Amino acid sequence: MITLCRIRELDLAMAPAPGRPRHLSAASGLVRAGSYLYVVADDELHLGVFRTDDPGAGRLVRLFSGTLPAAAAARKAGKPDFEALTLLPPTAEYPHGALLALGSGSTLQRRAGALLALDAQGAPGGLPRVCQLSGLYSALDQSFAALNIEGAFINANELCLLQRGNRRLAQNAIIRFPLPAALDAVLAGTHIAPSALHPLDLGSVDGVPMCFTDGAALPGGDIVFSAVAEDTPDSYQDGPCAGAVIGIATRDGDLRCLERLDEPHKIEGIDARLEGDIVRLLLVTDADDAGIPACLFSAALEKSYTRGA
Repeated sequence: MITLCRIRELDLAMAPAPGRPRHLSAASGLVRAGSYLYVVADDELHLGVFRTDDPGAGRLVRLFSGTLPAAAAARKAGKPDFEALTLLPPTAEYPHGALLALGSGSTLQRRAGALLALDAQGAPGGLPRVCQLSGLYSALDQSFAALNIEGAFINANELCLLQRGNRRLAQNAIIRFPLPAALDAVLAGTHIAPSALHPLDLGSVDGVPMCFTDGAALPGGDIVFSAVAEDTPDSYQDGPCAGAVIGIATRDGDLRCLERLDEPHKIEGIDARLEGDIVRLLLVTDADDAGIPACLFSAALEKSYTRGA
Protein backbone atom coordinates (compact mmCIF):
# COMPACT_ATOMS: atom_id res chain seq x y z
CA MET A 1 0.00 0.00 0.00
CA ILE A 2 1.31 3.46 -0.97
CA THR A 3 0.59 6.37 1.35
CA LEU A 4 -0.23 9.73 -0.21
CA CYS A 5 0.93 12.98 1.38
CA ARG A 6 -1.10 16.01 0.38
CA ILE A 7 1.08 19.02 -0.50
CA ARG A 8 -1.32 21.65 -1.82
CA GLU A 9 -4.34 22.51 -3.93
CA LEU A 10 -3.63 23.80 -7.43
CA ASP A 11 -5.00 27.28 -6.84
CA LEU A 12 -4.38 30.10 -9.31
CA ALA A 13 -3.64 33.80 -9.01
CA MET A 14 -6.20 34.49 -11.77
CA ALA A 15 -9.08 32.46 -13.16
CA PRO A 16 -8.62 31.05 -16.70
CA ALA A 17 -11.74 32.91 -17.89
CA PRO A 18 -14.63 34.91 -16.45
CA GLY A 19 -16.85 32.63 -14.43
CA ARG A 20 -14.24 29.92 -14.08
CA PRO A 21 -12.81 29.06 -10.63
CA ARG A 22 -9.38 30.26 -9.51
CA HIS A 23 -7.94 26.77 -9.52
CA LEU A 24 -7.21 23.90 -11.87
CA SER A 25 -9.74 21.13 -11.39
CA ALA A 26 -8.97 18.50 -14.03
CA ALA A 27 -5.19 18.11 -13.74
CA SER A 28 -4.19 15.54 -16.36
CA GLY A 29 -0.42 15.72 -16.82
CA LEU A 30 2.57 16.79 -14.73
CA VAL A 31 6.15 17.76 -15.62
CA ARG A 32 8.90 19.11 -13.38
CA ALA A 33 11.59 21.33 -14.96
CA GLY A 34 14.06 22.91 -12.58
CA SER A 35 12.01 24.50 -9.79
CA TYR A 36 8.88 24.69 -11.97
CA LEU A 37 5.91 22.34 -11.99
CA TYR A 38 3.80 22.33 -15.14
CA VAL A 39 0.28 20.94 -15.13
CA VAL A 40 -2.13 20.49 -18.04
CA ALA A 41 -5.84 20.34 -17.33
CA ASP A 42 -8.09 18.52 -19.78
CA ASP A 43 -10.84 21.17 -19.58
CA GLU A 44 -8.71 24.29 -20.18
CA LEU A 45 -6.79 26.01 -22.98
CA HIS A 46 -3.94 26.89 -20.60
CA LEU A 47 -0.98 25.35 -18.86
CA GLY A 48 -0.66 25.80 -15.10
CA VAL A 49 2.75 26.90 -13.81
CA PHE A 50 3.68 26.35 -10.14
CA ARG A 51 6.92 26.53 -8.17
CA THR A 52 8.42 23.80 -6.04
CA ASP A 53 10.01 26.49 -3.84
CA ASP A 54 6.93 28.72 -3.46
CA PRO A 55 3.55 27.64 -2.02
CA GLY A 56 1.84 30.64 -3.58
CA ALA A 57 -0.85 30.49 -6.24
CA GLY A 58 0.12 29.32 -9.70
CA ARG A 59 -0.17 31.22 -12.96
CA LEU A 60 -1.38 30.30 -16.41
CA VAL A 61 0.24 30.17 -19.84
CA ARG A 62 -2.23 30.09 -22.73
CA LEU A 63 -1.62 27.24 -25.19
CA PHE A 64 -4.60 27.65 -27.54
CA SER A 65 -6.49 30.77 -28.54
CA GLY A 66 -10.25 31.07 -28.23
CA THR A 67 -12.78 30.48 -25.47
CA LEU A 68 -14.40 27.28 -24.30
CA PRO A 69 -18.14 27.18 -23.49
CA ALA A 70 -19.04 27.53 -19.83
CA ALA A 71 -21.70 24.80 -19.85
CA ALA A 72 -20.21 21.43 -18.90
CA ALA A 73 -21.53 19.34 -21.81
CA ALA A 74 -20.61 21.92 -24.45
CA ARG A 75 -17.21 22.46 -22.86
CA LYS A 76 -16.53 18.72 -22.91
CA ALA A 77 -17.44 18.53 -26.60
CA GLY A 78 -15.30 21.52 -27.58
CA LYS A 79 -12.17 21.13 -25.47
CA PRO A 80 -8.81 19.99 -26.94
CA ASP A 81 -8.64 17.46 -24.07
CA PHE A 82 -5.00 17.87 -23.04
CA GLU A 83 -4.32 14.58 -21.26
CA ALA A 84 -0.54 14.24 -21.53
CA LEU A 85 2.50 16.46 -21.02
CA THR A 86 6.16 15.63 -21.53
CA LEU A 87 9.51 17.40 -21.38
CA LEU A 88 11.45 17.22 -24.64
CA PRO A 89 15.26 17.22 -24.59
CA PRO A 90 17.24 20.14 -26.08
CA THR A 91 17.31 20.47 -29.86
CA ALA A 92 18.67 23.08 -32.26
CA GLU A 93 15.24 24.76 -32.30
CA TYR A 94 14.72 24.39 -28.54
CA PRO A 95 18.20 24.64 -26.97
CA HIS A 96 16.85 24.36 -23.39
CA GLY A 97 14.17 21.81 -24.15
CA ALA A 98 10.43 22.25 -24.54
CA LEU A 99 7.13 21.03 -23.19
CA LEU A 100 4.83 19.05 -25.46
CA ALA A 101 1.14 18.93 -24.49
CA LEU A 102 -0.92 16.32 -26.31
CA GLY A 103 -4.64 15.92 -26.84
CA SER A 104 -6.05 12.49 -26.07
CA GLY A 105 -6.98 11.68 -29.67
CA SER A 106 -10.29 10.22 -28.51
CA THR A 107 -12.13 12.41 -31.08
CA LEU A 108 -10.89 14.24 -34.18
CA GLN A 109 -11.29 17.49 -32.20
CA ARG A 110 -8.74 16.17 -29.72
CA ARG A 111 -5.81 15.56 -32.08
CA ALA A 112 -3.89 18.77 -31.59
CA GLY A 113 -1.03 19.66 -29.28
CA ALA A 114 1.18 22.56 -28.27
CA LEU A 115 4.92 23.09 -27.89
CA LEU A 116 6.29 25.56 -25.37
CA ALA A 117 10.01 26.42 -25.27
CA LEU A 118 11.77 26.61 -21.90
CA ASP A 119 14.69 28.78 -20.86
CA ALA A 120 17.85 27.69 -19.06
CA GLN A 121 16.09 27.80 -15.66
CA GLY A 122 13.12 25.74 -16.84
CA ALA A 123 10.77 28.75 -17.09
CA PRO A 124 8.56 29.38 -20.15
CA GLY A 125 10.81 30.79 -22.84
CA GLY A 126 8.56 31.91 -25.65
CA LEU A 127 5.14 31.74 -27.25
CA PRO A 128 3.47 28.33 -27.65
CA ARG A 129 3.37 26.65 -31.03
CA VAL A 130 0.21 24.75 -31.97
CA CYS A 131 0.86 21.44 -33.72
CA GLN A 132 -1.28 18.70 -35.21
CA LEU A 133 -1.00 15.13 -33.94
CA SER A 134 -2.83 13.33 -36.73
CA GLY A 135 0.44 12.09 -38.22
CA LEU A 136 1.37 10.58 -34.85
CA TYR A 137 -2.07 9.14 -34.09
CA SER A 138 -3.36 7.92 -37.46
CA ALA A 139 -1.46 4.61 -37.41
CA LEU A 140 -2.72 3.94 -33.87
CA ASP A 141 -6.34 3.90 -35.04
CA GLN A 142 -5.59 0.54 -36.64
CA SER A 143 -4.52 -0.91 -33.27
CA PHE A 144 -7.11 0.60 -30.93
CA ALA A 145 -10.86 0.69 -31.38
CA ALA A 146 -11.01 3.68 -29.03
CA LEU A 147 -7.77 5.67 -29.03
CA ASN A 148 -7.23 7.52 -25.75
CA ILE A 149 -3.68 8.77 -25.10
CA GLU A 150 -3.34 9.64 -21.40
CA GLY A 151 0.41 9.69 -20.79
CA ALA A 152 3.60 10.74 -22.59
CA PHE A 153 7.26 10.69 -21.61
CA ILE A 154 10.74 10.42 -23.09
CA ASN A 155 12.63 7.19 -22.39
CA ALA A 156 16.18 7.21 -23.78
CA ASN A 157 15.73 8.21 -27.45
CA GLU A 158 12.07 7.26 -27.67
CA LEU A 159 8.76 9.04 -27.26
CA CYS A 160 6.48 6.76 -25.26
CA LEU A 161 2.71 7.16 -25.16
CA LEU A 162 0.27 5.37 -22.88
CA GLN A 163 -3.03 4.17 -24.30
CA ARG A 164 -5.79 4.07 -21.70
CA GLY A 165 -8.58 1.53 -21.84
CA ASN A 166 -12.04 1.62 -20.29
CA ARG A 167 -14.61 -0.79 -18.87
CA ARG A 168 -15.81 -1.96 -22.29
CA LEU A 169 -12.43 -2.00 -24.06
CA ALA A 170 -9.64 -2.50 -21.51
CA GLN A 171 -6.88 -1.82 -24.03
CA ASN A 172 -3.89 -0.52 -22.08
CA ALA A 173 -0.62 -0.28 -23.97
CA ILE A 174 2.84 1.26 -23.98
CA ILE A 175 3.46 2.74 -27.44
CA ARG A 176 7.00 3.57 -28.52
CA PHE A 177 8.21 5.86 -31.30
CA PRO A 178 11.78 6.81 -32.26
CA LEU A 179 12.06 10.33 -30.89
CA PRO A 180 13.52 12.18 -33.93
CA ALA A 181 10.89 10.76 -36.30
CA ALA A 182 8.12 11.42 -33.76
CA LEU A 183 9.16 15.08 -33.47
CA ASP A 184 9.13 15.35 -37.27
CA ALA A 185 5.61 13.94 -37.26
CA VAL A 186 4.54 16.52 -34.67
CA LEU A 187 6.27 19.51 -36.26
CA ALA A 188 5.79 18.73 -39.96
CA GLY A 189 2.62 16.67 -39.87
CA THR A 190 4.28 13.60 -41.40
CA HIS A 191 2.90 10.15 -40.67
CA ILE A 192 4.77 7.63 -38.58
CA ALA A 193 4.07 4.11 -37.33
CA PRO A 194 5.15 3.08 -33.81
CA SER A 195 8.32 1.03 -33.48
CA ALA A 196 6.74 -1.11 -30.73
CA LEU A 197 3.41 -1.56 -28.99
CA HIS A 198 3.10 -3.49 -25.70
CA PRO A 199 -0.34 -4.33 -24.24
CA LEU A 200 -0.62 -4.56 -20.43
CA ASP A 201 -3.29 -6.13 -18.24
CA LEU A 202 -3.40 -4.21 -14.96
CA GLY A 203 -6.18 -6.18 -13.29
CA SER A 204 -9.44 -4.77 -11.97
CA VAL A 205 -11.33 -3.59 -8.89
CA ASP A 206 -14.90 -4.88 -8.45
CA GLY A 207 -15.03 -5.67 -12.16
CA VAL A 208 -13.68 -2.26 -13.23
CA PRO A 209 -10.35 -2.56 -15.10
CA MET A 210 -7.32 -0.58 -13.99
CA CYS A 211 -6.29 1.70 -16.85
CA PHE A 212 -3.29 3.97 -17.45
CA THR A 213 -3.47 7.67 -16.59
CA ASP A 214 0.19 8.80 -16.87
CA GLY A 215 3.78 7.60 -16.76
CA ALA A 216 7.43 8.60 -16.41
CA ALA A 217 10.79 7.01 -17.17
CA LEU A 218 13.21 5.80 -14.50
CA PRO A 219 17.00 5.51 -14.87
CA GLY A 220 17.79 2.25 -16.67
CA GLY A 221 14.66 2.28 -18.81
CA ASP A 222 11.91 1.08 -16.48
CA ILE A 223 8.59 2.95 -16.46
CA VAL A 224 6.65 4.12 -13.42
CA PHE A 225 2.96 4.74 -14.09
CA SER A 226 -0.34 5.65 -12.49
CA ALA A 227 -3.58 3.84 -13.24
CA VAL A 228 -7.14 4.05 -11.96
CA ALA A 229 -10.26 1.90 -12.02
CA GLU A 230 -12.70 4.47 -13.42
CA ASP A 231 -16.16 3.05 -14.03
CA THR A 232 -16.77 4.46 -17.51
CA PRO A 233 -17.93 2.57 -20.62
CA ASP A 234 -15.89 4.55 -23.15
CA SER A 235 -13.09 7.07 -23.69
CA TYR A 236 -15.43 10.07 -23.53
CA GLN A 237 -17.56 9.78 -20.39
CA ASP A 238 -16.28 10.19 -16.82
CA GLY A 239 -17.14 7.82 -13.99
CA PRO A 240 -16.51 7.10 -10.30
CA CYS A 241 -13.03 5.95 -9.30
CA ALA A 242 -13.03 2.57 -7.54
CA GLY A 243 -9.28 2.45 -6.90
CA ALA A 244 -5.87 3.74 -7.93
CA VAL A 245 -2.41 2.19 -8.26
CA ILE A 246 1.19 3.04 -8.96
CA GLY A 247 3.11 0.45 -10.96
CA ILE A 248 6.46 -0.18 -12.57
CA ALA A 249 6.99 -1.98 -15.87
CA THR A 250 9.90 -2.58 -18.20
CA ARG A 251 10.06 -0.65 -21.47
CA ASP A 252 8.86 -3.88 -23.15
CA GLY A 253 5.72 -4.03 -21.04
CA ASP A 254 6.65 -6.64 -18.42
CA LEU A 255 4.92 -5.70 -15.18
CA ARG A 256 7.31 -5.51 -12.21
CA CYS A 257 5.00 -4.28 -9.45
CA LEU A 258 1.55 -2.85 -8.83
CA GLU A 259 0.74 -1.13 -5.52
CA ARG A 260 -2.63 0.26 -4.42
CA LEU A 261 -2.89 3.81 -3.10
CA ASP A 262 -4.27 4.22 0.41
CA GLU A 263 -6.91 6.64 -0.96
CA PRO A 264 -8.69 6.13 -4.31
CA HIS A 265 -7.89 9.55 -5.75
CA LYS A 266 -8.09 9.80 -9.51
CA ILE A 267 -4.38 10.35 -10.14
CA GLU A 268 -3.80 11.64 -13.69
CA GLY A 269 -0.28 13.12 -13.63
CA ILE A 270 3.00 11.71 -12.31
CA ASP A 271 6.60 12.85 -11.92
CA ALA A 272 9.27 10.45 -10.64
CA ARG A 273 12.82 10.96 -9.36
CA LEU A 274 15.19 8.27 -8.06
CA GLU A 275 16.90 9.43 -4.85
CA GLY A 276 19.20 6.79 -3.40
CA ASP A 277 17.00 3.84 -2.46
CA ILE A 278 13.70 5.64 -2.98
CA VAL A 279 11.61 6.60 -6.01
CA ARG A 280 10.11 9.98 -5.10
CA LEU A 281 6.78 10.71 -6.74
CA LEU A 282 4.72 13.83 -7.33
CA LEU A 283 1.13 13.23 -8.36
CA VAL A 284 -1.81 15.42 -9.43
CA THR A 285 -5.51 14.62 -9.40
CA ASP A 286 -8.66 15.13 -11.47
CA ALA A 287 -11.89 15.18 -9.47
CA ASP A 288 -14.16 15.47 -12.57
CA ASP A 289 -15.83 18.46 -10.92
CA ALA A 290 -14.93 22.03 -11.84
CA GLY A 291 -15.74 23.18 -8.31
CA ILE A 292 -13.17 20.88 -6.68
CA PRO A 293 -9.50 21.94 -6.91
CA ALA A 294 -6.98 19.44 -8.23
CA CYS A 295 -4.38 18.50 -5.62
CA LEU A 296 -0.66 17.86 -5.63
CA PHE A 297 0.46 14.83 -3.61
CA SER A 298 3.79 13.20 -2.88
CA ALA A 299 4.47 9.50 -2.40
CA ALA A 300 7.40 7.09 -2.43
CA LEU A 301 8.37 3.62 -3.64
CA GLU A 302 11.23 1.71 -2.10
CA LYS A 303 14.22 0.65 -4.17
CA SER A 304 13.13 -2.99 -4.07
CA TYR A 305 10.69 -2.08 -6.85
CA THR A 306 13.35 -0.78 -9.21
CA ARG A 307 15.61 -2.56 -11.67
CA GLY A 308 18.72 -3.99 -10.06
CA ALA A 309 17.41 -3.75 -6.49
